[in-house]
Amino acid sequence: MKKGKLDIVSIGHICLDMIPSFENVHSCKIEDIFRPGSLLNIKEMVFSTGGPVANTGIGMKIFGKKVQFISKVGDDQIGRIIIDLLKSYGKTAGIAISKGEASSYTIVLALKNFDRIFLHYTGTNDFFCFSDIDFNLVKEAKLFHLGYPPLMKRMYENQGEELALIFKKAKDSGVTTSLDMSLPDYNSPSGKVNWRKILKRTLPYVDMFLPSIEESFFTLYPKDYIFRKSKHPKEELINYIDPSEYSGIADEFISFGCKMVSLKSGFRGWYFRTSNSNRLKDIGMVKLCDIDSWHDRELWCPAFKIDKIASATGSGDASIAGFLSALLGGYKLEECLKYANGAGNQNLTQFDATSGLGTWDSLTKLVKTKDIILFSMKNDNWEWIDEFQIWEKKDGK
Repeated sequence: MKKGKLDIVSIGHICLDMIPSFENVHSCKIEDIFRPGSLLNIKEMVFSTGGPVANTGIGMKIFGKKVQFISKVGDDQIGRIIIDLLKSYGKTAGIAISKGEASSYTIVLALKNFDRIFLHYTGTNDFFCFSDIDFNLVKEAKLFHLGYPPLMKRMYENQGEELALIFKKAKDSGVTTSLDMSLPDYNSPSGKVNWRKILKRTLPYVDMFLPSIEESFFTLYPKDYIFRKSKHPKEELINYIDPSEYSGIADEFISFGCKMVSLKSGFRGWYFRTSNSNRLKDIGMVKLCDIDSWHDRELWCPAFKIDKIASATGSGDASIAGFLSALLGGYKLEECLKYANGAGNQNLTQFDATSGLGTWDSLTKLVKTKDIILFSMKNDNWEWIDEFQIWEKKDGK
């Protein structure tokens, strides 16, 4: 075993995504598209791996990093397809195969003018647990990234006991740890657990917490989330969460114990908050470029413009792949955020989660040349940094 031989172990939720193309379907009302008894002519089906294990792991492989996948599938046809697809991009020795269990899959309905609809079966993800992880493989990596605990039953049962145990063991092994979320269905068991307690238990062992703003808002304020969603049922809540609330949410997560927080915000880009330098010194194998320029920062990096969106499937995972790859490459914090948004932008050009991603050189060109979606900040404490085209919150925050 050699420490740092791998760049990342990509761990957690995995599934097979099946994405039918609705490119030739045009309607302003969803009920006109899905009418009982009707026949809807669509185009070809795209098959790809889904979930953060594949989406972030494959993305980092495309960007030139060494990847080990760790997850669980069943001994069925879907499980075999998942492993075969993964083998082209990284090591699959960490994929556990559960006999007699069904693998996870998602039917992704990505229609023009509508947010995505996911028909998801959790399958073996519900049974993934501490004993499925080969920590000898973890010790070979610089980064440990786990994603989507709300879609993995063992991760949120017993107030997140298993999730906290996994991250404590990972942190004790010396790697840098990273956690991504998914939005719980508030009508499901995952949406009814106390995520605040789970995160308080887990985040002391998490270096980088990388959820979206909607996921974060729900985990901390589920009643308020449900109320706001009821007021705007057909819209993303990104439009109805004030920038001042981002700061409060990030500060809460930092107080729980993590060292850095992203609040991924779709067309609004990446919000990012870091803790003080003493805490940042203890992030494991990954060394920050110029640690003094990382500590106690609050940044908001606007997204890049795009003419036509094929699908946003996996765009958050792709952006994490861009961020973590830049981090491993020794880039400045501002540059890491730009690469995050750039990778998310590349993802939007294709229906699946990874085929839109290009080489690191192509991503670098995008980051340096593509126009951003510029937005203003009403709070006077936010200052525009023209060199990086990024907002920074200064003293008085």
